[in-house]
Formats: sequence, structure tokens, C-alpha cells
Amino acid sequence: MTVRELLARVVLQEDVNFLLTNRVPRHALTRFMGWFSAIEQPWVRDLSIATWKLFADLDLSDARRSEFRSLHDCFTRELREGARPVDPRPDILASPCDGIVGACGSLAGVEMIQAKGFPYALDDLLGDAGAAERYRDGRYVTLRLTSAMYHRFHAPADGTVRQVTYISGDTWNVNPIALRRVRRLFCKNERVAIEMTLDAGGERLMLVAVAAILVASVRLHFLDVLLHLRYRGPNVMACRARLAKGTEMGWFEHGSTIIVLAPPGFSLCDGIAEGTRVRMGQALLRRDCHAGVTRDV
Repeated sequence: MTVRELLARVVLQEDVNFLLTNRVPRHALTRFMGWFSAIEQPWVRDLSIATWKLFADLDLSDARRSEFRSLHDCFTRELREGARPVDPRPDILASPCDGIVGACGSLAGVEMIQAKGFPYALDDLLGDAGAAERYRDGRYVTLRLTSAMYHRFHAPADGTVRQVTYISGDTWNVNPIALRRVRRLFCKNERVAIEMTLDAGGERLMLVAVAAILVASVRLHFLDVLLHLRYRGPNVMACRARLAKGTEMGWFEHGSTIIVLAPPGFSLCDGIAEGTRVRMGQALLRRDCHAGVTRDV
């Protein structure tokens, strides 16, 4: 057994994993990691990336650059041209990011599933009952980004970002072990809700970027502000950012989870199910042939 396999076996043991990643001073550790990862010293960078590779299948073959200034620079790396083809069909919502599909399917009214036996309410997630009503009985897909994945996210379709809402919160780990133990976890963590109007059909689409331990900051290209634990407002930011499908929207400073919410009239694409690995640009949701009516509440 290799050192990496031994470490993985220990860390993946459920009780140990939950203890190491949650029963710690989460905010303090997250702030420390934000500082440490930005250090631009070659030996710190090299040691950090080497340690990272011990615990994750880090593949940098599709990165635009092969040299990085810091751990943070590597984490938020850009991709080389053509590394993620985007599905061009107008009736398809493309995956906004690389990820592993968690819970997905139809909302029961405004209720969705975090993990088996762990439901939560959409208005609790969004902090806005009116916004939740726009997605009643719609579809959702939870996309979990692992540490080794590409951490930038992109527009799923042509459209305009109308509003960004920042909701401060905790920094629980969002791995499957924590999702099976902490009820309403996504509603507890720091998150950013990004709502856009689609060009084709006029429907609303919501992307909820959920932070986690070591991961509590999000950068959006169309807002001149870093959304993180020390951010103090405003919490609701009007926006009119026109985006073409596949355009980079922003990135997690360290990566976490994106929940995609679509109103009624969309269905999961073939092959999208719990546990499926997807790449940015891959077909995620499909507009039904009778869809195309805007629902404003």
C-alpha cells in the first residue's frame, strides 16, 4: 500500500473525516488557508502542491499554464483553449462547472433533497420566499467540486444576470459524509445566489454557489467585489450583465458546490444522475418542447 493510499484510507474513514473537517475552528482555519494559499514563495508553493497531490488526483494537463505563483494561483487556474467544449444546442442548459452530481431531480413544491432523508426548503436556501416561488415544482442539480477539479464556473446559456444575493453563514464541509450528518447544511453555509434571465424562452435560472471550509470566497467578473466571510454588504446587488453561453462568470477561491435551479419546463439530460461526473459545458438540463413562458412572482 502506498503512502497516498494509506492516507486516503484514514481520511475517508467517516468519523475521522467528519472530525478533521468539521470539529475544528472552521472560520479561523478558512481565513488562515486564504492567507497561506496566496504566499508566493517557491518552496511554500511546491510543498503545498506536492502535499495536495498526496490527497487528490490533481491533473494539470488541461491547465493554460504549467507554472504557478502560489497554491491559490494553481487552485484558481484557467484552462487551455478548447479543453471544455460547450454544448451549443439552444434548448440545452450546460453544466456551469466540473463536478460530481449529488442530489438532483424535481422539487416537491419548494422542497429539495440534500442527501437521502435530509430535505430542505428552497426559501431557506435563498433567504427569499418570492424567489423560491419562481422555481416551485422545477428542477435542480447539485454539483460538488472536489479539491482537484477546475474551480471556475460559466454561464449555462445565453442570458442576463439580473441579481446577485450574498448570504453570510458557516463553513461546514460539503462532502457526502457531512451532507449525511448535518441537516440543512447548504442553508447554514455562506452562499451566493446568482439569478439570470435566459434569452431563449425568458425563464429565470438560479445558480447558488455554496462555500465550505477552506472555501469561503467567490469572485464574480461582473461585480467589483470579493464575496467572503468579512464582506459586510450590500447583500442584494442588482446587476445587468449580458453573458453568452460558456462565458466565464467567476470562480471559487478554493472550490465547493453549485446548485442549479430551473423552473418547470426543464428535464434532466440523459446520463445525469447521482454520482455522475460532469464537465463544464456538458448537457445538464433540457428545455421541454412546450416550455418558454416566464414565471415572475
